[in-house]
Amino acid sequence: MTQHARTVNVTAYQDDAPGRTFRVAPFAGIEAPTGDDNETDSFGRLPASVQPGSGSWDPFGGIVATYQTLQFQFDAQASYQANTEANDFEFGDVARLDASLQYRLWPRTLGGGVPGFLYGVLETNLVHKDKNESGGVDDENSGGITLFIVPAVQYVTKRWIVETAVQLPVFQNLNGTALENEYIVRAGFRLNF
Repeated sequence: MTQHARTVNVTAYQDDAPGRTFRVAPFAGIEAPTGDDNETDSFGRLPASVQPGSGSWDPFGGIVATYQTLQFQFDAQASYQANTEANDFEFGDVARLDASLQYRLWPRTLGGGVPGFLYGVLETNLVHKDKNESGGVDDENSGGITLFIVPAVQYVTKRWIVETAVQLPVFQNLNGTALENEYIVRAGFRLNF
């Protein structure tokens, strides 16, 4: 979906020492409707689940904890997104528990003049989705629980990050005939200003 999310987070707890840090931060934001939500084909309006945008304003929040050393980083996060109604349709709310371990693969030893760092990443995502609602009626073939294992690689420099990951479902308990995931491939590029 084409949505834009704006997030605010503030570090609530921080414990720094030479070569390591531990931080806890709550976060909150809202996903704004920036994609089209009224696309049609020769049969009429497309279902909400395949529209580029949802048309809804969806608040979310949670908390994240990070422990980082010079060799590895561990993150854990709990979040909740309350999806709202638009066009007589409402996606189910989403609760998530995520954990990630990032381990520096290169360079093996730190020194001056290193242009970037290559990390191996192993992540887990436990996702619970409530049932979608159309016209005020629950869609019995939507929502459920999925557990993903996510191997990934990440290359980090001072100015940019490039990363790729594959989400592999190891457990899916979905409602009715809801579509299962076989795998999800993600790639990203971030630029620091």
